[in-house]
Amino acid sequence: MPGKMKVALVGIGKIALDQHVPALDASPDWTLACTVSRKGEVEGVEAFTDMAAMLAARQDVQVVSLALPPVPRFAYAEAALKAGRHVMLEKPPGATLAEVHALEALARARGLTLYATWHSRMAHAVAPARDWLQDKVIQSAHITWREDVRKWHPGQDWVFEPGGMGVFDPGINALSILTEILPAPIHLTGAELEFPGNRQTPIAAQLRFSGNVTAEFDWRQEGPQTWDIRVETDRGGLDLRMGGNVLEIDGVVQAGQNSIMGEYPALYARMASLVREGESEVDLAPMVHVSDAMTLGRRVVVEDFHF
Repeated sequence: MPGKMKVALVGIGKIALDQHVPALDASPDWTLACTVSRKGEVEGVEAFTDMAAMLAARQDVQVVSLALPPVPRFAYAEAALKAGRHVMLEKPPGATLAEVHALEALARARGLTLYATWHSRMAHAVAPARDWLQDKVIQSAHITWREDVRKWHPGQDWVFEPGGMGVFDPGINALSILTEILPAPIHLTGAELEFPGNRQTPIAAQLRFSGNVTAEFDWRQEGPQTWDIRVETDRGGLDLRMGGNVLEIDGVVQAGQNSIMGEYPALYARMASLVREGESEVDLAPMVHVSDAMTLGRRVVVEDFHF
């Protein structure tokens, strides 16, 4: 497929404007041909408020990137696939595992690309960390993932509604890294989930996994944000900092950059490769861990939360 491919970006909110649009603007593979959003627009780009109207009007656009919240995403993805368009899914790939399996089957039946993205796996130091751990014996691992929901989701009440995932919205980023770098799979054994009394999804969580692996997620941290993963091995300790963008081995920086801005350009480069090769990529391991936490987790009610 020579030249740049045309993509429609659906859901013009904070993540689309902060990450997707800059990545597309700088991409050698893509042209942002149009957008679909009830409210948001991108200056200079054709805007639609209805998905069906866009699919009918822009037959030349063969790829749809979905950046809207997970609950409504299935209907948009299904419509795009049924219209013969390749689909790229923002994380998490859906509100439920079953609907993503259905999309995967539909894409396969129609010979289309479906890409369930995990942007944190594209962080600068994740691949070097994975490579370093491959021949090590993992003794323990711990995730500390604390951030301020008011900064990253200002006024977005949907994150605390069913399907919004609560603190697992950022926590799944950590799980996507963990499942990428560990040389063997793990499974959840227990969890405590902290729910504000006025909300439907957790604001904090403590998780326990097989293999002496633990995690703590919290959406109430003000000031500096913490996105760290520590892995102890038989031959030293590994730290991934800045959301997987900086790698330290035994306290010495070995790889990475102190920036998150390379993640989405890498996602779109991967999507271009998948479309050109006629392949799909749908890894649901991080989402399985979240689903298991919701199943096994003990509910703890904490003080109400208000934006």
